[in-house]
Amino acid sequence: MNTDYRDKRPFKAKGVRQSFSYAFEGIKHTIMTERNMRIHMWISILVIGTGFVLKITALEWLFVLIAVGGVISLELINTALERLVDLATGDYHPLAKQAKDVAAGAVMVYALLSIIIGLIIFLPKLIG
Repeated sequence: MNTDYRDKRPFKAKGVRQSFSYAFEGIKHTIMTERNMRIHMWISILVIGTGFVLKITALEWLFVLIAVGGVISLELINTALERLVDLATGDYHPLAKQAKDVAAGAVMVYALLSIIIGLIIFLPKLIG
């Protein structure tokens, strides 16, 4: 894969398709190799299914989809950062550990926020 941005050509349909292909390849790789991504995916499927069953409003769907998409996106970024750190150094380094820990912390913060959003939306419907 060429990463030289000076070699970019004007919009070409084949290039756009290839970009989507690379993106889906990255998502597939992350699902296949990262346990936390699989957990996020299963919970997302459960939450979306629950949203259909409970017939949540359009506004509630917006919050749910932003929460789900944010967690999955951050997990993808976290995985990319982990791979870059591993590529940069094969040895243990405190800064490498900190970079990985901080990225994982970002995912955790957003996941906790998503749980709170889910509770605010779904709990009243489930107990009421």
